[in-house]
This record gives sequence, C-alpha cells and structure tokens, in this order.
Amino acid sequence: MSAVAIIDSGGANIASLRAALARLDTDSVVTTDHAVIQRAPRVLLPGVGAAQDAMSRMRIAGLDKLIPTLKQPLLGICLGMQLLFESSEEGPATCLGVIPGAATRLQFAPGRPVPHMGWNQLTQVRPDPLLDGISSLDYVYFVHSFAVPTSSATVAITDYGVAFTAVARRENFCGTQFHPERSGGVGARILANFLKSS
Repeated sequence: MSAVAIIDSGGANIASLRAALARLDTDSVVTTDHAVIQRAPRVLLPGVGAAQDAMSRMRIAGLDKLIPTLKQPLLGICLGMQLLFESSEEGPATCLGVIPGAATRLQFAPGRPVPHMGWNQLTQVRPDPLLDGISSLDYVYFVHSFAVPTSSATVAITDYGVAFTAVARRENFCGTQFHPERSGGVGARILANFLKSS
C-alpha cells in the first residue's frame, strides 16, 4: 500500500500522529504536494493552532481548492476536523466547506475551563465504521477551545456543559475533535478503522 498522506498544515501533532501510524505498521508522508496527496489511498488533515492561520497556509499551497475534490477517505483531527466545515468563529475564518456547519467558541463556566483539555467519553449517535469496536464507556483525549455544534453530520458527541460534535462524517470526509494519536488503545482502534476504510 502507498503511504498515507498527512497534509502539512503546520500542526504540532504531526510527529505523534506519524508515530501512532508507525505503531500500526503504516507508512506516512507529510506533504503539501498535490500529486502525492491525490495518489494517496488515505489522507489525514491534522491541526493544532488557529483556524485562520491554518487556512492561510493551505490557501498559499492551493490546498483549499484541492482538498474538497478528494475522493479517497480523509480524516481531519482536532482543528483539522473543524477546517472541514464551512467556517470558524476563530479569526473568524472561512474554511473548506466540505461539511455544512461552523465551529464556535466553547463557553467558560465554573469547573469547565477553556480550553477543554482532558479525557471524555464518546456517545455514538449513528453507526459509522470509524467507531467499530468503540463503546460509550471509552474515553478519548481532547485539547480545544472551539467546537462544532451537533448536526446531521454528527456521528458521536461529547458533553462539556453542552453537547458538541466529537466525530463527524460527510461521504468520504470524516473528522474527530479529539486526538486519536493521543488516546491510547481506543485512539489506535479508531485510526486502524480509518486505515481499512474504503
């Protein structure tokens, strides 16, 4: 199998994501090369940081036009998932628009600091192969200040004062608000499910 393409969006989680893929015996290449991305059997869009900055880097590389045309499975992670939606309040930023909706800022409350950092449970709201073997007892690791409200694209939710989209899908585009590469065995199972998706 050809290497999984990890889109170089400037995110700080690329090294840990590559290590997680290596533990699954999967080669990866970090790239902005359009031909490499188009040939890859699967594509990952990681992201840590600000939506506006990430979109600016992708526009310079022409990735804002390329990504929505991709037909192979693509997984956005954390900010990468938010970038799949139409916009984000962070900036504000116009995003890739492959999934309807917008990321909004999490609201601070006593006992609920922002950014939201820590382990939370997933509640699956519709079946999806990305979550095969994952139960509502399983915890995954979040680090974020913005989130996407629930919608018809929502596959799983997490509650942090209000329910938000933890996993989303529209056709071949899917995303996790949490970091599977930092979520132990549960995250490894989710990445493995993605690697065998079609």
